[in-house]
Amino acid sequence: MSKSRHRFAFAMIATLFFMWGFVHNLDPILIPHLKRSFSLSVLQSSLVDSAVFIAYFVMALPAGFLIRRIGYKHTIVAGLLMFATGALLFIPAANTQQYIFFLGALFIIACGLATLETAANPYAVLLGAPERAARRLNLAQAFNGMAATLAPIIGARLILVHGASDAELQAMPAAARQVALAAEASSVKTPYLVLGLTILVIAAIFRKLELPTPAAQEPDGGAARPTIASAWRRGPIRRAVIAQFFYVGAQVCVFSFFILYASRAAGISHVAAADYLGWGCGAAFMAGRFAGTWFMRFIEPARLLLLYALATSTLSLVAMLGHGMPTVFAVIGIAFFMSIMFPTIFSLGIQDAGADTEMGSSLLVMSIVGGALLPPLFGALSDWSGNIQIGYAVPLLCFLVIGWFARGALRHAALPVPSTIHPQGSTAQHVCAE
Repeated sequence: MSKSRHRFAFAMIATLFFMWGFVHNLDPILIPHLKRSFSLSVLQSSLVDSAVFIAYFVMALPAGFLIRRIGYKHTIVAGLLMFATGALLFIPAANTQQYIFFLGALFIIACGLATLETAANPYAVLLGAPERAARRLNLAQAFNGMAATLAPIIGARLILVHGASDAELQAMPAAARQVALAAEASSVKTPYLVLGLTILVIAAIFRKLELPTPAAQEPDGGAARPTIASAWRRGPIRRAVIAQFFYVGAQVCVFSFFILYASRAAGISHVAAADYLGWGCGAAFMAGRFAGTWFMRFIEPARLLLLYALATSTLSLVAMLGHGMPTVFAVIGIAFFMSIMFPTIFSLGIQDAGADTEMGSSLLVMSIVGGALLPPLFGALSDWSGNIQIGYAVPLLCFLVIGWFARGALRHAALPVPSTIHPQGSTAQHVCAE
């Protein structure tokens, strides 16, 4: 296949990384917005993340089977359609003024995102030489980082700036206050309508495209068909699933609670905190992805991952124990150093997986459920202690687990590769024309 076709396919996949990154990074805007609109606790507001990331656990296996049945391209289209449907459901959710309906719409969006990620991550890994897989996936994920910069800045100005101040709300009669908060909850209609229509257009474009598809990954001869069990038996996949569970939990805690964290730890407004989230955490996250892609030319991915895990662990301690703006800058530093973690763990997990690649990818996407289970623990610690900074004990634990995975990956890379690890020869590592 021509290099130009490879590049075009990669560019189209990069647009998907941007779009799901954009909608994920609207969640930190939704959390303080819905917390205020529905008078929620930190723990209750964390259900935004739970609704999103439980969908990953639910949809990852069906998406893997869908790839096997209809291929990567049509699975991507199906994911985009679910994504658009959930975004458009924000309109009736806002009309009902019920928190549970917002959670339902987010769940449907996330089902689409889970389908997209199950298809797009391994597609980016397989779209070229295997020795550059980690660099290639980090580059694609850099567009996810670009979305992490833009989404909070745009979302804050479309969603957070509406309505009366807290003091004005407290001065209102109860009935008037309820009406004002209901009007604020409705401010999400226009952003999510535009998002849903945009995704429908992208789905139509993908439907018409002729993308290269990875070579079939069937086992040789009479070997058994790859299963979830056979993928789980591979040590690199199993360890990567554990590490990814904790990584996604850490990332969601850092980003989703940033506005609440910065406003309390440093005493800044929600809109100012959203700017720090976008221009600070988002830009650091994007820069970290591009920098990590470049560093991997000289440092093996597993070693770089270990160094970054140590850095994020140290900065998590600063976020827990520090005071004022230095804590905000520590969290921005965490965003830079954790930027390479998801794609690097993913690529190290399915590297040389051969016929188990699709099922291994499904397991890794299922592990994203960490984003549903660990943020409520962050919220519960914050509510129990009365100090949101104490919640950073959760990311600290997560980054220590990632350091464990990176050390194991380094040891695995030093072992001789058995000849049976590639049941298909090179067919699992390149892309053929449709």
